[in-house]
Amino acid sequence: MKIRIEITYKTPKGLTTLLNSEVMDAEQGIKIAEDLERTGRTKNLKFIDNLENTWSLKELKEFMKGIETEPHNIMVFFDGGFDLETRKSGLGCAIYYDQNGKSLRLRKNALVEELNTNNEAEYAALHLSLMELEQLEVHHLPVKFIGDSQVVINQLNGEWACMERELSKWADRIETKLKELGIQPEYELISRKENREADQLASQALKKVDIESTIETKSQK
Repeated sequence: MKIRIEITYKTPKGLTTLLNSEVMDAEQGIKIAEDLERTGRTKNLKFIDNLENTWSLKELKEFMKGIETEPHNIMVFFDGGFDLETRKSGLGCAIYYDQNGKSLRLRKNALVEELNTNNEAEYAALHLSLMELEQLEVHHLPVKFIGDSQVVINQLNGEWACMERELSKWADRIETKLKELGIQPEYELISRKENREADQLASQALKKVDIESTIETKSQK
């Protein structure tokens, strides 16, 4: 969860000013806020999340404690590939998240036959990741979706219009599932090289190599 801190700061001589921090992880924000409060020179301290909701220190600490046993700090890498000869698509996703004090990685791929283009496969890969998030019982949390498809990322960001009928259906399906789960999406476009893990999962699916695993890994933060 990303937040920023807003406080009123008072100097020893009584001068006051309103200060806003940069955006940071909630865990880091709590530590900084506690340190600021120890100075005795702050008042009206509050946290503001990416949806402009405000939290007191007590409220944010209680929220963070409550999600410790649930998946949080979630990043999703996705990729889809389409084989013109076989008319089959390979989908892949790698989901990084924290839970119970551990950093975990879930990897999943799938081979599907009902798609017609590479762009559809990219959308389907993102949808596959949403199905996995639903299985993990992720809900009402921010999630970063990372991929190398300019079409998918820019259309879902609202930067490009979605004119193709089939792609529009996929975009609607994804938006519906996001709302159903209460997920607040953030999209990031990266190069194919940077997305090699998800790309490999999609390629393995096309070779009929099924991957489904969850392991403990290093934190992605």
